[in-house]
Order: sequence, then C-alpha cells, then structure tokens
Amino acid sequence: MDLEVGMIVEGKVTGITKFGAFVDLEGGKTGMVHISEVAPTYVNDIKDFLTEGQTVKVKVLTINDDGKISLSIKKAIPQQKRPSNSQSRSSAPKQASSRPGSFEWQSSKKSEPSSFEDMLSKFKQASDEKMSDLKRNENKRGGYSRRGNSSK
Repeated sequence: MDLEVGMIVEGKVTGITKFGAFVDLEGGKTGMVHISEVAPTYVNDIKDFLTEGQTVKVKVLTINDDGKISLSIKKAIPQQKRPSNSQSRSSAPKQASSRPGSFEWQSSKKSEPSSFEDMLSKFKQASDEKMSDLKRNENKRGGYSRRGNSSK
C-alpha cells in the first residue's frame, strides 16, 4: 500500500528520542513523529506518552522527496475528542477582571473579531498607561537606592 499525505494508518513505535519517535509503517517504511505532534497538550518528556513497541494511529503529514515521512499522532485523533482552539477560546470569558495580569486589550465584542494589529495596539496603550501610573506613583513615594536611603 502506498502512503499518501493525509492518510491515517497504524504503526509501531520502534525508537524514542528527545525530539520525537520513530514509527514503523506498512510496507517496511519508517516515519517520525515530532515531539510537538505527539499529544494535544505540551509534551515535556515523550516517554510520558509513548513506549517502544506501542501500536499507534498516525496521520501522514508530509512525504519528502528523499523518502522522509513526517507523522502526527495528535492529528490522527478524531475531531470530536480533540479540543479545538477556537472552541476553547470562544467559551472563555473575554471581559477584563481586576486580577493582576488581566488585560483590557482582549476584545469585549464577541461577534466582531479584532485583528492582531488592533489587539497589539490596545495592549501597547494599556501597557503604556500602566507604566506611566507606576512611574507617577514611584515619584510620589520616592524611590529607594541600593543602600536603602531615600532618593528624593
């Protein structure tokens, strides 16, 4: 059977490295699953997810002219089981809270998506305002030198 990009096939994990896993496929071919394609979550140690000899379903991402086959385990997972980024973003509230680290640059209108440039501009403006507030308050209280003396 010839492999084609987009196919989902089963294979056996034959080797694990820091950067990925090698998988034997049908027809005596071997492909590699990069560590970023192992699971839909962050993978620090690939051995937490895979073991040698394990049978896995993989999706063929690319087949290079030199015969190298790039595979993905996370893209072989059925769509309904895999959390979608757009679904998780849309269910998260976009309103700013009073917690430190929350930013007003996120769009408050749910129906109108902002462009990256708009969000970046709003973030920069909010950041500049916060920095000027911090500097203004620092001047009111008086800064401290390394020796602990007031620098008024």
